[in-house]
Amino acid sequence: MYFHKTPFLLKWLYPGFWWSRASQEKIIYLTFDDGPIPEVTEWVLETLGKFGAKATFFCVGDNVRKNPEVFQKLLAQGHGLGNHTFNHLNGWQVETNQYLENILQCHEEMRITGDKLLFRPPYGRIKRDQVRLVQQAYQIVMWDVLTGDFDAKLLPTDCLKKAIQHTRKGSIIIFHDSLKAEKNLRYALPRYLEHFTRLGYRFETLQ
Repeated sequence: MYFHKTPFLLKWLYPGFWWSRASQEKIIYLTFDDGPIPEVTEWVLETLGKFGAKATFFCVGDNVRKNPEVFQKLLAQGHGLGNHTFNHLNGWQVETNQYLENILQCHEEMRITGDKLLFRPPYGRIKRDQVRLVQQAYQIVMWDVLTGDFDAKLLPTDCLKKAIQHTRKGSIIIFHDSLKAEKNLRYALPRYLEHFTRLGYRFETLQ
């Protein structure tokens, strides 16, 4: 079970995480998890380009290693980047030392620099002691709207409907540039972009 709209209680329990960004302007923060993947990520980049949209990609380090040319396209096109561990680890299921080492391994593969390093825990699952240590180097980014594109039981039309329904000014939205999400993604993303572009929204990175 998952919530398309993140409950207020979760946001209250972890106020140091980014769930959304306060904004009076019509800005949406699109994010993509689990890439880079050939064809899927490249299609996402092409689609974003058609609307002049920027997004933030939370990359799995092993996928960066396997697909360096796709990762370079993310860099070249000026999108934001975040760490999503090297092996897409569930923080609830691994020891903290292993979790931190996996984050570092992803960091070294991506070679990200800058004042604002972003991290998103896979599945949104991270222990409190992991939070305390990760926050020393990273801003932890969660989400306001979960599209559910990864859910094979969710119809593409419902994926789009839920994403549109729950989006507000400053919302952080999750899609997945993965094979698992590809069917729903290819239907929902261009229609989502078209809908909010028509309403005067713009799409920016989190950096």
